[in-house]
Formats: sequence, structure tokens, C-alpha cells
Amino acid sequence: MRKFLHAISRSQLAIPLFALFLVIIFNAIRDIDFFSVSVITNNYGNTVLSGNIISILNGASELAILAIAMTLVTAATKGQDISVGALAAIAGSVFVLVLRGNEITIPLIVSAFLAACIVAILFALFTGALVALFNIQPMIASLVLFTAGRPIAYWINGGATPTVESPLLTYLGSFIPHIPVPTPILIVIVFGLLVSFALRFTNLGLYTQAVGIKEKAARLNGINPVHMKLLTFIILGICVSIAGAINVSRIGLINHETILIDIEMDAILAVAIGGNALSGGKFKLAGSVIGAYIIQALTITLYAMKVSSTAVKSYKAVVIIAIVVIGSPVVRKYAVQLRDRISKKPIKCTENN
Repeated sequence: MRKFLHAISRSQLAIPLFALFLVIIFNAIRDIDFFSVSVITNNYGNTVLSGNIISILNGASELAILAIAMTLVTAATKGQDISVGALAAIAGSVFVLVLRGNEITIPLIVSAFLAACIVAILFALFTGALVALFNIQPMIASLVLFTAGRPIAYWINGGATPTVESPLLTYLGSFIPHIPVPTPILIVIVFGLLVSFALRFTNLGLYTQAVGIKEKAARLNGINPVHMKLLTFIILGICVSIAGAINVSRIGLINHETILIDIEMDAILAVAIGGNALSGGKFKLAGSVIGAYIIQALTITLYAMKVSSTAVKSYKAVVIIAIVVIGSPVVRKYAVQLRDRISKKPIKCTENN
């Protein structure tokens, strides 16, 4: 048992698992029905799962995908891209541009998504080039698209807020008939598995960490830091395209001003809550994904407590600050010292007769 606790405390997953534990315990004390899951019939006549747990998993889908991208960019570049929300707006606008005015079929949806991916990757590579070739800090480099991205998305559709309606898009953003789990949850699972396989069976994870830990040493070992950094931005372009397409499919339109607004801050927080250093290097994607769900769980919990939408961000900020502070290196150092002190075996003294 002692070895197990020691391994957990040393793991990068210690912080997100502890935070998740606190959220679960709080809701269990507050209202055990918070965890209830029911089967209902939705407006389309489909039998689906419903409940707070489903809402958390479904609502955090875009954030979980963007957290994966943010983790890889952070690990390789030692900084964060704050333009992911604006990039998702651009990708969503391209997605809608291809779909609007046409009969929406599966091949057209695939074509629209590929077009969104290509455009988003090109814009992401613009930021990546500033970072990898000109050694500009990622947060500064991404300020360009953070500022200009949503106006570009506005321009793509001629200043309009077009709607796209189709049963196929409804399936993509909500439920597929005869499958009770929301489609965005399934997309996150599939995409998460693909990224996990890529990290496990290729050198992507190893090279990314090597570049983030010591770029000069990585270069001496035959790793091209520029290529690795650009590769993480390519992955980011794919991720924002998925997130943008999911969001458009959820609501059936593109609004460049509101689509995934402020999600870049939540993505950075998900990385931090996930136990990953914002200074780059070693990372754990599972921690960032858990962090995304913790953030969404906090939001759903506050709404369940009848907290107004305007106050939710303030309460959430206080809780997240507490979680990040508890997981800080200083607090973790003292926690490990305290654990070691408590877990020491008492010294047995024998009296001499």
C-alpha cells in the first residue's frame, strides 16, 4: 500500500485525480442525485442517456480535444497558443462555407471538414513558423491570430451568420439514432485513442518531450526541433477543426464572435490541472483530458447550485486557483516531505534487563 501511495504521489496524474476526487466528494455530500443517469426519449424520438455526468462528458468534448493540442504545443515550445478559439472560428467558418447552399451529404461533410483542416493547419503553421523559425514566444506569436482570427472568420462568410440544417449534422452534434451516447463523446474517444496510438507506436511523444526539455541536446541526438514544433502546430490545426465542426453541428450555425469564446484559457488551465508543466517538457495527455472534464464538472456543479451564469466564472476561477496552487511544485514538495515523515516506520526500542 505504501508503495502504491508513493507511486501515485510521484505520478503526473496525482493532481488531476486529486482534483477529480474533490469534485466527486463535494457533489456526493451536496446531492448524491447529481450522479444519476437516466434513459429518456429526445425530441427526435431517440432513446438516449441523460444526466449531469452525460452533460459533463458531452459539454467538455471540444475542450478535451483542444487540451490535447495545447498539451503537445506546450510540451514542445515551452509556451501556449492563445489563438485556438479564433482558429476554431476560422475552421468552423470554412466548414459552413462548403456546406451552405448545397445538399448536405456524408461526402460533402467530409470534404467540408478536410477543407477546414487544410485552412486551419495553414493558419496554425503561420504561428508555428513564428515560434520555430524566429524563436518568438508562442503566446506572443499567437496574439496575431488571437486578434485577427475572428474577423477573418467573419470575412470568410461575407459578414453573415449562416445556418446549416441537416439530419446528418444533427447526428454529428448530438445523437446518432440507436446510439444512446452523444456523438461528441464518441469523437473524443476515437480521436483520443488515435493520438494515444501515435504516441505509443511512434517517436512523437519522445521527440516532443526531448525538444521541450532540452532543445540543444535533442538536436545533438538527431532530432530536428523546428520540424517537431511545426508538427505540433499541424496537430493543433486538426484539433481546432474537429472542435469547430462539432460546435457548428451542435447549434447549426457559425457565429464568429461567440463560437468557443474564451476556450483558450480553459485549455491552458486543463493542461495545468492535468499536472503538466507550462514550461514544457514531460507531459501526460490523460491528465489534460481529465483537467478538461474537471473544468466542465465545476461549471455543471455551479449551475446545479443555482449560481447565476455571470457569477460562474468567478467561482470557477477561485476553485481552479486553489487546485493549481495545491498542485504547485512548492506545495507538492512539502506534501511529499510530510508523507515521508508520516510513513516512516517507528523505531522499536528494547529494554535491557
